[in-house]
Amino acid sequence: MSKIEKMSILGVRSFGVEDKDKQVITFFTPLTILVGPNGAGKTTIIECLKYITTGDFPPGSKGNTFVHDPKVAHETDVRAQIRLQLRDVNGEIVAVQRSMVCTQKGKKTEFKTLEGVITRMKHGEKVSLSTKCAEMDKEMISALGVSTAVLNNVIFCHQEDSNWPLSEGRQLKIKFDEIFSATRYIKALETLRQVRLKQAQRVKECQAELKYLKQNKEKAREIRDNLHSKETQLSASRENVKSFENQLEPLKSRLSDIQRNLNKVMKFDNDIKSLESRKRTMEKDNQDLEEKIEKVFQGSDEELNEMYHNHQRTVKEKERKLNDYQRDLDRAVKDYQRFNREKGELLVQQGRLQMEADQHQQHIRTRDSLIKALAAQMEFDGFERTPFNNRQTTSFQRLIKERQEKDEADLRQMLKEYLDKEIMKQRHIDEIRDKKTGLERTIELKITMQSKKQADLKNIKSELQQLEGSSDRLQELDEELIKTERELDSIERSCNVESLKTEVLQLQNQRSELDRTVRKLDQEMEQMNMHTKTRTEMDMLKKDKAEKDEHIRKIKSRHSDELTSLLGHFPNKKQLEDWLYSKHKDINQTRDKLARLTKELVSAEQNKNHMSNELRKKEEQCGSYEEKVFDVCGSQDFDSDLTRLQDDIEKTSKQRAMLAGATAVYTQFITQLTEENQPCCPVCQRIFPSEAELQDVINDMQSKLRLVPDKLKTAETELKRREKRRDDMMELKPMRQMLNELKEKDIPDLRNKLAAINREIQRLKNDVEEQETLIATFMSEEESAKACLQDISLMDRYQMELRDVERKIAQYATKLQGVDLSRTVQQVNQEKQEKQHDLDNVSGRVELIRKRIQDQQDQVQQLKSVTNELRAEKLNISGRLQRRQQLEEQNVELATELQCLSREVKEAREQLPPLEATLEKLQQEKHEILERKDSSNRAAQEKLNDIKEKVKKITLFMRDIDKYVNDGREEFKEQKDAELQDLISRLNDCEKQKERINREMITVRQDIDTQKIQERCLQDNLTLRKRMEELKKVEEERNRLLKEMGQMNAMQLRKAIMKFHSMKMEEINKIIRDLWRSTYRGQDIEYIEIRSDADETVSAADKRRTYNYRVVMIKGDTALDMRGRCSAGQKVLASLIIRLALAETFCLNCGILALDEPTTNLDRENIESLAHALVEIIKSRSRQRNFQLLVITHDEDFVELLGRSEYVEHFYRIKKNMDQCSEIIKCSVSSLGNYVY
Repeated sequence: MSKIEKMSILGVRSFGVEDKDKQVITFFTPLTILVGPNGAGKTTIIECLKYITTGDFPPGSKGNTFVHDPKVAHETDVRAQIRLQLRDVNGEIVAVQRSMVCTQKGKKTEFKTLEGVITRMKHGEKVSLSTKCAEMDKEMISALGVSTAVLNNVIFCHQEDSNWPLSEGRQLKIKFDEIFSATRYIKALETLRQVRLKQAQRVKECQAELKYLKQNKEKAREIRDNLHSKETQLSASRENVKSFENQLEPLKSRLSDIQRNLNKVMKFDNDIKSLESRKRTMEKDNQDLEEKIEKVFQGSDEELNEMYHNHQRTVKEKERKLNDYQRDLDRAVKDYQRFNREKGELLVQQGRLQMEADQHQQHIRTRDSLIKALAAQMEFDGFERTPFNNRQTTSFQRLIKERQEKDEADLRQMLKEYLDKEIMKQRHIDEIRDKKTGLERTIELKITMQSKKQADLKNIKSELQQLEGSSDRLQELDEELIKTERELDSIERSCNVESLKTEVLQLQNQRSELDRTVRKLDQEMEQMNMHTKTRTEMDMLKKDKAEKDEHIRKIKSRHSDELTSLLGHFPNKKQLEDWLYSKHKDINQTRDKLARLTKELVSAEQNKNHMSNELRKKEEQCGSYEEKVFDVCGSQDFDSDLTRLQDDIEKTSKQRAMLAGATAVYTQFITQLTEENQPCCPVCQRIFPSEAELQDVINDMQSKLRLVPDKLKTAETELKRREKRRDDMMELKPMRQMLNELKEKDIPDLRNKLAAINREIQRLKNDVEEQETLIATFMSEEESAKACLQDISLMDRYQMELRDVERKIAQYATKLQGVDLSRTVQQVNQEKQEKQHDLDNVSGRVELIRKRIQDQQDQVQQLKSVTNELRAEKLNISGRLQRRQQLEEQNVELATELQCLSREVKEAREQLPPLEATLEKLQQEKHEILERKDSSNRAAQEKLNDIKEKVKKITLFMRDIDKYVNDGREEFKEQKDAELQDLISRLNDCEKQKERINREMITVRQDIDTQKIQERCLQDNLTLRKRMEELKKVEEERNRLLKEMGQMNAMQLRKAIMKFHSMKMEEINKIIRDLWRSTYRGQDIEYIEIRSDADETVSAADKRRTYNYRVVMIKGDTALDMRGRCSAGQKVLASLIIRLALAETFCLNCGILALDEPTTNLDRENIESLAHALVEIIKSRSRQRNFQLLVITHDEDFVELLGRSEYVEHFYRIKKNMDQCSEIIKCSVSSLGNYVY
């Protein structure tokens, strides 16, 4: 997607013509702000962007006024150059340069444009192309991905044309038609309409000519040539249609309906091509068929069909017979395959059973060998010879179990004996170890006491040595101390330090008071010249503060309860606007949810109706089926009745066959009895004893023979009736199955679905009712809050002004603090000089007294220190002399105790070695016991485990042997062997039957092939006549599709254009409504929208639609034209919002939008709302990498509002330098308010 990166300007309007005057601007993402006073050159930047992208000059300029005036530059020729670096829709860097020159010739100037240059990057290298202006305009449109109309009227709209949405109707229609690109579509429609009319006329001419040529068979060749020429023209027309379709390619991605309709057109085209191909194929096939037929039938169609049907009947009879053989063969093959599968399965079973038998014998041999080996190991008698019988195996298991129990008991007894020995040894070891530990602890304690007493003895001896000669020093210290104390007492009596300190404190307090007085007088002098003016201004500010406090109090009392109930607290303007924005979003979301729920409810209702109708139809169908079934079989069960009827038919059929044969049998019997010389009974061959008995038999047969026809007729009638009823019931069998499905599945499923839909409908109704209540509550709260917004905005302004007033009052109060208005400057100055003199005198006296006090204190402190040192030394020597006798006694006592401790330690050490030897011996004995225990236990366990492992193996084999015998696997094997032999015999019989059937089938197939050769000739004649008829229908269908295709192209394109227009207008109006509601702070207009009124022109041949546009404002339920009824500010705001909506709708590939002085004629409240709306737009589209908003303004407050967002860190300031040439300076947002033009 496209975006602009940077642009350089040289020699355009007020931008200088020298290289040093070239200005470069880099465009930020997502917001670039240009600030500057009127005439600084801000709008020139928009004009340069518009010119570099479209090649169009600003309104009212033909180019000569767009270039820097040569007379101002004092030059004959002035060259202007604009360069732009951008990224195209594919993200590739493109650099564009346009140059102009303006020449001063006499009193007029001559202007011309120079060749432009486009530079692209290919394979990492720059490639530059020089192009003409028209070609460059096309390249720029392709690179940016938007049309020229959108660039001129939406993205880079000039300030003079910024209010075009409220211009007069004709101009507005031209603008919107250009934006919607309606002109190209109208031209395409007109071209398609003309092509369709021409094609319709040509089709009519072709039809008339074709009708005439059909009556004239002699001109058939001429018709084919003419048809070929028409097909060529049709192909050319298709090429024209394709060229028109190529012109519509940019719209295919947006017009999905057009794509579907084009698919239909392509289907028509494919159908035509298919018909033409089919026609050519049929003509060739007919020719091939005529050449292939040996003899073309000359009779009528009826005779040909009769002959063909006779051959078909003969072939069908043969084929029926062949099918019977084939069924017999298939049956024989299936039997053969089944027998073969069974044989394979039996062979597999036989192999598995044989393997099991072999494995059984192997298990017996292995078991016996294991028993024999283990019995020999355990020295059991009677197990020397194999195989073993069941009695021997049972005896072996009993013996081995007894032996295992005995071995385990012996092992437990042995382990118990070893454990007792181990416990006894451990008890002896513990006793010896306790004795040894006690002696070691005693020795350690005695040694510790000995070391401590030796240290004490050493200290005492050292102290006694120091006490030698202390008596003489004690007498000297007494004399020095008496002398020092007398001197100290004399000095203390002569000092007056306390009185001097008191005097110093008094003087310090007096000095501090004087110092404060002097500083206060200095401050008073500095403030005395300005107190009068400051006091007056302070009184005025306090009065203004009281008035604003009263206004704020009235607003709060008027709206406090309402706003507190809505927000939970009393808000400021921003909080209320944020709440309103949030509430508006909640309302829109609730509306969307309500619309979605309503749509779901309507869909559910429709689904319910459809489901109810379906259920009713199913129930009616079920009732109809039940009536039909009841009419045929009554209330009896259908299946049992059908089975019973089948049995009756079989019995009646047998009876009818018996009666049909009885006539021939009785007639033959009567003939035999009457014609033979010695008649006998034809059944039992008994000779009749008399003529009378013979005659009775003949009479009886004749009477029965007379009754046979009636009985046969009755049986045939009954059979036909029952067969008819059976046929009726067989026809009803599918109906019966459908009836069961309806009762058991379809109708219950539909009823369950209908119940679920009813529950869903009830839930949706509850949700809709809840959302309607919620949206009513939200809208009521929104209206209440909107009614308070104007007062809250006013209160915010009062509070801001109040903070400024309080700040100024505090500043003035600080300035007036400590000022006495009754004194003059001269009085204050005189008083200050007097106080300064007194302060200097007091400071001098304080310093003098402090020096005297310090001298006296130093002398007294020195004497006290000497006295204390002498007293401390005296006390130390006296104490040491008193302790001397005590130290001597302690010395003798410690020496005696050391001798006793040494003796005790020696005795204890002599007792340790015997105990250590005894302990080591006992531990060795315990270790030997443990080793013998582990060795015996290990050997016994290995023996037990070995026996258990062998017994386990024997047990496993015995279990497998018993299982084989108990399951009867040997008998089962013999049974399967017999079944296999029987199956092999049946397979041989089946193979013989297959060979017989195959021979009979070969004979029948040869007869069928002979019949089909004759039938194929008749079939070719029928096919030839049928294809001639189809060829005629294909020609008619082709001509019809050609006519329909022309009509459909124009009609579907017109519908797609209408749908595209309505969709775009709906999208634009939705964005306009949202932006107006979030931006406009007035209460007189709810929202605005663009109305497009359709103007239809209907004729017999075509139907055209055009649109007239107007901007309306909605007040309640009334829509009024905004043109001529709105203020200048409303006009600016409406035009700005419409441009924002058009940019968001049509600039999918180009996210750039420039706003030139958007705050013109707007009041402060709407300026703030506009800034808030722009920040929200930037926030919503900041994730779009190519989104760029360019704002030009002179209102720094508006820039400050935008700068509060996180998207603005720098802006550009436009100003004129000393040469009156425009300059572009990059500034930080934090520098706003510090700049002076």
